[in-house]
Amino acid sequence: MADYKAPLRDMRFVLNEVFEVAKLWAELPALAEVVDVDTASAILEEAGKVTGGVIAPLNRSGDEEGCQWKDGAVSTPAGFPEAYKTYAEGGWVGVGGDPVFGGMGMPKVISAQVEEMVNAANLSFGLYPMLTAGACLSINAHASEELKEKYLPNMYAGVWAGSMCLTEPHAGTDLGIIRTKAEPQADGSYKITGTKIFITGGEHDLTENIIHLVLAKLPDAPAGPKGISLFLVPKVMVNADGSLGENNALSCGSIEHKMGIKGSATCVMNFDGATGYIVDAPNKGLAAMFTMMNYERLGVGIQGLASGERSYQSAVEYARERIQSRAPTGPVAKDKAADPIIVHPDVRRMLLTMKAANEGGRAFSTYVAMQLDTAKYSEDPVVRKRAEELVALLTPVAKAFLTDLGLETTVHGQQVFGGHGFIREWGQEQLVRDVRITQIYEGTNGIQALDLVGRKVVASGGAFYKHFADEIKAFVGGASAELAEFTGPLKAAVANLDELTAWVLDRAKNNPNEIGAASVEYLHVFGYTAYAYMWALMARSALGKEGQDDFYASKLGTARFYFARLLPRIHSLSASVKAGSESLYLLDAAQF
Repeated sequence: MADYKAPLRDMRFVLNEVFEVAKLWAELPALAEVVDVDTASAILEEAGKVTGGVIAPLNRSGDEEGCQWKDGAVSTPAGFPEAYKTYAEGGWVGVGGDPVFGGMGMPKVISAQVEEMVNAANLSFGLYPMLTAGACLSINAHASEELKEKYLPNMYAGVWAGSMCLTEPHAGTDLGIIRTKAEPQADGSYKITGTKIFITGGEHDLTENIIHLVLAKLPDAPAGPKGISLFLVPKVMVNADGSLGENNALSCGSIEHKMGIKGSATCVMNFDGATGYIVDAPNKGLAAMFTMMNYERLGVGIQGLASGERSYQSAVEYARERIQSRAPTGPVAKDKAADPIIVHPDVRRMLLTMKAANEGGRAFSTYVAMQLDTAKYSEDPVVRKRAEELVALLTPVAKAFLTDLGLETTVHGQQVFGGHGFIREWGQEQLVRDVRITQIYEGTNGIQALDLVGRKVVASGGAFYKHFADEIKAFVGGASAELAEFTGPLKAAVANLDELTAWVLDRAKNNPNEIGAASVEYLHVFGYTAYAYMWALMARSALGKEGQDDFYASKLGTARFYFARLLPRIHSLSASVKAGSESLYLLDAAQF
C-alpha cells in the first residue's frame, strides 16, 4: 500500500478558495481571535505529519494483530500506546475542545480535516480520540461545572479517554427499551447496573482512566425514550484532589471478533452497581446524547471519505506503475512490454469515480462543519436558527451518503488492483473491511434515511429542505455565463429534487409506508445533488486558473466527469422513489 499523504493542497483549496472560511471566522467573535488562515494551515501541516508518519504505519500491523482480551483487560496492537501518547501530547485529542478546560478551541471546520487525516491513516486508531471528543462534547454542554472541571482537562489532554455506552443486547436503534438501571444514592451519586454492547474503546491500555457516558433509567422513569438519563461513570474513581482512587464496579466482559477495525476494542461492558454521576437533568439523557450526535455522525461520514482517500492514493500509484496490455489507441509506453493500466478506459472510470466522490465528499463535509460552527458561535439568532436547521437536515446525508460512497470507493480501489486487491499485503482488502462498519454504527444508513425523510423533510413540511434548495438556486441565479456547463445540470438536478420532495410530502399524507419506501433512494438523490452543488462551487474557484497549475486543471476535469457520469444516477434513483411502496408488500413474511 502507498504511504499515506494528507491531501493538504485540496483541504486548503476547499477551506480558503471555495468557502473562504476566514470570512466566516471574522463574523463570529468567539472565533475571530482564535483562528486565522495561517494558524489553520500550520495545524493541518502538523496533523499531516503525525498521521502520515506515526499513525499510518500501524494500520496493517494493527489489523493483523488486533486487540486482545484477557481477564477483563484489553491490550491494543503493538505501537498503539506509544502513537496515542504522541498524538495526545500534540494536543490532537482536544483540537476542537473548550479552551477553558485545556482544549485547542479550533472550529469544527478545522477538526473535520484532522479527523479525515487520522481516519485515513488508521481508522481503528482514529476511533479512540473520536469517542473521547464525543464524550467531551456532551460533558461540556450538559454536565455540572464540578464534573467539567474534574474530568474535561485530562480528557482533552488525552490522559483519560471517553466512551459512549448506549446499545444493549436487545436495544439498538430503539433505545427507549434499554434496561440498564440507575439507583439514586444519599450522596447524590447513582449506582449503575446493566450490560452494554458494541462499546468502542470501552476498555484498552492507551490511557490511565476511561470515562464512560452511560444511558440508563431511574426507578421512576417514564416508559420509552423520555425516560432515559445520562450518567458519567469513570473506570477508576477520581479523588477530590484529582488523583486516581479505587477501580469502579464495572468490567469488560469480552471484546467482539469483527470483520474489520480490528485494532479498535469493541467491548461488552458490565456495570455492577458502578458509581455514576448524572449529566444534565433526570430523563434528559437523549437530549444530552444528541448534542454529540450531529458531530459524531458527521465524523462517521468523514471516516467513509477517509477510507476512500486512502484507497485512492494506493490505487493511483498502482495504476501508474502496473503494466498490462496496450492502450486502445496504440502503445503509450513504447519502451515497455505493455502500458500502465491507467491508460485503460475502465481503470480511469474507477479512478475518476473515486476522485470525484472523495473531493466532493471533502467539500460537503466541510460545508456541514461550517454550519455546525455557525450554529454554535453565531450571535445572530436568525442566522443561528437557519444553520441549526441545515445541520439537522444535512447530518443524516453526511453520515449515510459519505459512507455509502466510501464503500463504493474502496471497492473500486480494490478492483483497480485486480487479484492483488484481494491479497492482504497490498492493503486494499483491509480498507473494504474497515469501511463497512461506517454504514452500520452511529445509526445504520437506513435509519439515517428515515431520519432525513421522516423527521427532517416531512416533519418540517419541507421547510428545512427549502433552506438548502434556495441557497443552491441563489448560487445558480448569480453565477456567470462561463459557469453554465456546471450550473445548467445543477439547476435541473435541484428541480428534480424539488419535484421528488413534493411527491414524497404528498404521498406520505395518506400512506405511512411511503416514507420508509422512498427514504434510501431519496437520500442518494439528495446526496448526488448536494455534491453537484459542491462541484459547481469548486469549478467556480478553479475556472481561469487551469493554465497556471495542474491542480486546477485536474479539478475542472474531475468536475466535468462528475456531471457527465455520476450526477445522472439521480434519474434511476428518482424513478425508484416514485415506484412507491406497493411492490414492497406483495409478499407475505412466509413467502420471503
